[in-house]
Amino acid sequence: MKHGRLRTRSPGALSLAFFLTAMLVCLGGTPAAAQSNLSVTAQRSTPVFGKLAGVVRDAAGTPQMGATVQIASESAAVARAQDHLTNTQGIFRDERLAPGLYTVRVTLAGFLPTLEQHVRITANLTTLVRIELESMFASLDRLRRQPASNADAEDWKWVLRSAAAMRPVLLWNESAQISAANLATADSNSSARPHARLELTSGSRRPGSVSNLADAAGTAFAYDQRIGAVGRLLLAGQMSYERAPAGGIATIWVPSGSFDAGPRTTMVLRQAKLGFDGPTFRGVRLDQSGTVSLGGNVIVRYGAEYVLVGLGRSASALRPRTEVDVRINEDWHATVIFAAQPGAPALTDSGEGDNGGALVTVLNQLDAFPALLWRDGHPVLEGGWHEEVSARRRLGTRGRVEVAAFHDDNRHVAVFGRANSPVGDDFLRDFFSNGFVTDGGSSSSWGTRVALREKLSENVELTTVYTFAGALAPGEVSAEDLRDGLHTRQRHAAYAGVKARVPRLGTRVSAGYEWISGSIVSRMDRYGESIYQNGPYLHVSIRQQLPKFAPGHWEALAECQNLLAQGFVPVSGRDGNLVLVPAFRTFRGGVNVQF
Repeated sequence: MKHGRLRTRSPGALSLAFFLTAMLVCLGGTPAAAQSNLSVTAQRSTPVFGKLAGVVRDAAGTPQMGATVQIASESAAVARAQDHLTNTQGIFRDERLAPGLYTVRVTLAGFLPTLEQHVRITANLTTLVRIELESMFASLDRLRRQPASNADAEDWKWVLRSAAAMRPVLLWNESAQISAANLATADSNSSARPHARLELTSGSRRPGSVSNLADAAGTAFAYDQRIGAVGRLLLAGQMSYERAPAGGIATIWVPSGSFDAGPRTTMVLRQAKLGFDGPTFRGVRLDQSGTVSLGGNVIVRYGAEYVLVGLGRSASALRPRTEVDVRINEDWHATVIFAAQPGAPALTDSGEGDNGGALVTVLNQLDAFPALLWRDGHPVLEGGWHEEVSARRRLGTRGRVEVAAFHDDNRHVAVFGRANSPVGDDFLRDFFSNGFVTDGGSSSSWGTRVALREKLSENVELTTVYTFAGALAPGEVSAEDLRDGLHTRQRHAAYAGVKARVPRLGTRVSAGYEWISGSIVSRMDRYGESIYQNGPYLHVSIRQQLPKFAPGHWEALAECQNLLAQGFVPVSGRDGNLVLVPAFRTFRGGVNVQF
């Protein structure tokens, strides 16, 4: 019988096993418990981070791309600095920062380095900052001038405003979404901006031309939609439903979210049936424009529009424009303009209503086609060139004066009129009225303009304009040789206008009168008229806020142009008499609502 071998351990090995078991019992009770405690300890030691996001802009509010942002901890334990570059919207972001105080340093070619200290980062929260860069030229100009007196209260207010632009403006919970719109407009009242507008009106802004909206009852709407982080898409449409169908649609794409910075793209489509059995007018207008800030003293506004219209036959035109605004000092600005005319309506956020200027702007695009003319059996578009050099000076805090010298060189000048009987082949008639438009030929002239705009109070603004320029004027003229009987003549014009608002009643009144030294059949200074919203003879506009009886802000509208029917020039012809008018007597009224 075989016996098994008995394995035994030495006393030393037993002592070592007993010692290890006792140590595990002391640390965690059991080996499994020890592993559990180690896991909890590791979880408790996981670092917790905060986030920092910001936007970098210049003094004009333009986002700056490619700025270097250095984020350095003010704690001695963290010595490494982190570098970032701003994107096309001027935004930077760091998502892994230990809680504590940090210094943010921003550098960009052409600007002074900017330093923001003591930016506090909190765990699980995002700190937002807005940083404004100052150009080297503005700083050198400020150093060159010696202060005339000690700093007063207004200087301290300026300092406080400047400092606030770089302080953290918001701490957000992690559940909130960060967007570039919040960074770029954190200090604006964007929630109060209306997002839609509906107009129920009757009448046209430019009757007599088939390329614009019909002089009839119609409905128009506009909508402002946010796209992505900061982009905006504005959409407008109009439909006339009396006598014959006519309508249009317009869109404006603003990637930067503001008309004052970055590029803008505009597209307008227009179609109208000219009479029940007449031809159909179709038109498209594409416009690309933008604003570029060169340092802190130069702003360049550029753009070009392409217009294509058809009425049996087609006509097209490419119309570029450029405007360079140079800031000489705090009071003086100089501007150089080279543009095709008639130009596209200005894109602006300010305007009628309570922050409803963007909606009004996109609605104005519907009426922005140049007049369609007919010459020698072919359609042509009115147009020419405008060159201008101007200087403006600020008067106190509420006024400014501008002096300009300009040159207008027009190839096809639109001349409007009325006739009760048929006219020649080169007269394109409005099928819904007795108005017509014809090609008055070419016109070239030099001119000057002096304008003063003063805000007398918070609710009253006064504008005066003196113009000396050329326009087409009648000589020995008849309907058969109308173009040969019109010649460019220099004329004087003086305009005075007032805009007033009655706060408690919600009434807004705009009225003005322009005196002209002699008879004319075309406009003298179309570019100046687009800037100061003036026109020949008497015009009155009244907008009355209506009591709240439905959602939105309701307003009644009444506008009258050339109220006294002045400036009419009678012309005789074989087929009867016709009247040439530099400005139609028109009425436009209705209601609109914003919400």
